[in-house]
Amino acid sequence: MRYKIDKGTVVVVTGASGGIGRAAAAAFARRGAWVALLARGAEGLEGAAADVESAGGRALPIGVDVADTGRVEEAAQTVEEEFGPIDVWVNVAFSSVFAPFWEIEPDEFKRTTEVTYLGYANGTRAALKRMMPRDRGVIVQCGSALAYRGIPLQSAYCGAKHAVQGLQDSLRAELMHEGSGVKVTMVQMPGVNTPQFDWVLARLPRRPQPVPPIYQPEIAADALVYAAEHPRRREYWVGGSTVGTIIANKFAAGLLDRYLARSAFESQQTEKPTRPEQPANLWEPADDAPGHDHGSHGRFDEQSHARSPQMWAGRHKYLVGAATAGAAAGAAKLLRR
Repeated sequence: MRYKIDKGTVVVVTGASGGIGRAAAAAFARRGAWVALLARGAEGLEGAAADVESAGGRALPIGVDVADTGRVEEAAQTVEEEFGPIDVWVNVAFSSVFAPFWEIEPDEFKRTTEVTYLGYANGTRAALKRMMPRDRGVIVQCGSALAYRGIPLQSAYCGAKHAVQGLQDSLRAELMHEGSGVKVTMVQMPGVNTPQFDWVLARLPRRPQPVPPIYQPEIAADALVYAAEHPRRREYWVGGSTVGTIIANKFAAGLLDRYLARSAFESQQTEKPTRPEQPANLWEPADDAPGHDHGSHGRFDEQSHARSPQMWAGRHKYLVGAATAGAAAGAAKLLRR
């Protein structure tokens, strides 16, 4: 069943001031949606609102830390007062720390979990409170291949994404038990060219980067819109690397442990040394001051893919088997290296 996103559809996007959230807000706006933008950074929110308006939608920027349950509830109420009933809620906001687990302070680990996991729970709860009495609505969780497979240097983020996956599975079954018309789905993402790698808290000798292959945020954004319109699928996988990672972890987790131990420290760092002045948005937004709007793209445009053949295949079910088999074969070959 398809839920059409068009003019006047009310959409909430968390983490909307940059990266995937920013690109998703613009993608929904191109359909004519009215988009409520939830994020911390004032400058980033202002830029995101301009993107939405120029794309043909209406924007409602709301400054909110998604880890604050009360503020998320207030934001949801504001959206319905200003725009009307929420049709789609998309959880994207996250934070992270790039470091070995033993170098992450307890308060840093807690903060990452509060934003990346509890932020999703807070947004989902606020959406359900309004959608369930109406017996309609769609909640989309922006996930990651790392919801299935933890990797070195991102233990806090991976743990939070695993938690989101568990929450999603439980919630989906509960809604089915209730016979609810509210739908939930999840989109598992690959490495994406977002600004987070210039503002993430990192304790690495060299600057952090996404695990290649890297995809442009518009690929992720289009997948989120598609998932919102086709929420009966329990989840979507974006990028061949996501498919390969999930399948390899299912059938060869031990081999994947050893492969990641050899490769993942290098693959998540560029050749350039860490900048002493690099901001860390774990505690304060990096896009709050004038002139600090980072937009949706990071600094990896030249290395990033603008298309995802795997996501296209995922929209055409008769090709999914072939795409999955190919990805599994590729993953097996990679692990034998």
